Amino acid sequence: MPIFKTVPSKIKDICLIISSLSIFYLLSHPLTPLTPSVPSVTTVITPPPLTSRHVLFSIASSSKSYINRKPYLHLWYNPNSTNAITFLDRPISHVTNPNPNLPPIIISSDTSHFPYTFPKGLRSAIRVARIVKEAVDYVTVTESLKDNIRWYVFGDDDTVFVRENVVRVLSKYDDKKWYYIGGRSESYDQNMQHSFNMAFGGGGFAISGSLGRVLGRVLDSCLRRYPHVYGSDSRVYSCLVELGVELTYEPGFHQVDVRGDLFGILAAHPLSPLLSLHHFDIIDPIFPGLTKQESVKHLFKAVNHDPPRILQQAVCYDSSKSITISVSWGYVVQVFEGNQLLPDLIRVQKTFTSWRRKETSFSRLHMFDMRDYSKDPCKSPDLFFFEGIVPEEKRSHTFYTRKKSMNCSRSEGIRNLVNIKVFSRKIDADTQQISPPRRECCEILQPYNETMVIALRRCEIDELIAMDP
Repeated sequence: MPIFKTVPSKIKDICLIISSLSIFYLLSHPLTPLTPSVPSVTTVITPPPLTSRHVLFSIASSSKSYINRKPYLHLWYNPNSTNAITFLDRPISHVTNPNPNLPPIIISSDTSHFPYTFPKGLRSAIRVARIVKEAVDYVTVTESLKDNIRWYVFGDDDTVFVRENVVRVLSKYDDKKWYYIGGRSESYDQNMQHSFNMAFGGGGFAISGSLGRVLGRVLDSCLRRYPHVYGSDSRVYSCLVELGVELTYEPGFHQVDVRGDLFGILAAHPLSPLLSLHHFDIIDPIFPGLTKQESVKHLFKAVNHDPPRILQQAVCYDSSKSITISVSWGYVVQVFEGNQLLPDLIRVQKTFTSWRRKETSFSRLHMFDMRDYSKDPCKSPDLFFFEGIVPEEKRSHTFYTRKKSMNCSRSEGIRNLVNIKVFSRKIDADTQQISPPRRECCEILQPYNETMVIALRRCEIDELIAMDP
């Protein structure tokens, strides 16, 4: 078979023709001079600062509990500045809806088709878990909310929120990212049973708007896969885990899984804004001589003036009289004999009992450092409870009066004390309470006899909170 060969002269002719045509094209189409490219300008739109109007509080209630727990809602809900809704299992005939002084009521959808297999549990946990989806759906169809809500906060009808602090803490996080924010149980046993990485629903938890929209779309499928778990918070947590999201822990959310006297927990609150308190119907009144609901209402006299400062603990010393003072602002002042070291005072005193009525080795364990509270009143500090506040625009005077105590031997510096007055300036939340926090210092103004005056202030850069030698 003959092999075709290209004659070399023909190849040269073809190359010459191509070159000629290229030159002709370039001559007839002169090149346009290149101009430097101008980089495109990207406009970054910074969202406005987070306010209460960007947060929706969704409250789980029921026809049985709503009437008795309305006073808790009244404490923190402000119709002029708060977006909130309350979910009930069914209508209550004698309840006005809407009530301008309370969040509007929504009747939850029927959840009877979802399985629930936890032994002796309440299948209402499914309805409460599904509030997450129904809250997102509510925002979607509500014209005044759908473009404004950036965070969803969930809690129970006996959860008392410090609304301003919740907004301040959430402002640390980017709501366009997926965040699941809340607190664990105080009980080691409860965490062990349910999860150490779950936000307990009674203490309240927050979900960013971007995550909430996704969670709302997939929640029903998750509810069908978790009929065997106990509570609503376990169901929400399980679905978030399937989305690949884990808990961002904020210590200001308080589930209050303890019983009895909450004094030790409130008097040694962590250096983090108080966000919520739960189970007021179960614990003892937090102020002597008041009912449970009167007590929390009394606490809110201080909360409403300076929310970031509430329960923040400051310690100061009078070395001349060997006295230690612990101020838990808006709640109690403790006066100790002698030099009490700060690391001991910030540990929680065990004034409460375990969540489980029948104590076990695990139920006696809790999720914070604890110290025993002496049952001998003469070995305990003298207690001065919050009595009232004189608020001013940028500062306040709070007053604390002595709780009636046993006839104990006390030094002169303590024996004559009747009242304590605490002067403080409003906390600048952006610099003092959120990032990063630092405990304040305090000074005891001399001299004093029946009334002690204490001034709270920022610590100096190298100042130590300790008794002078």
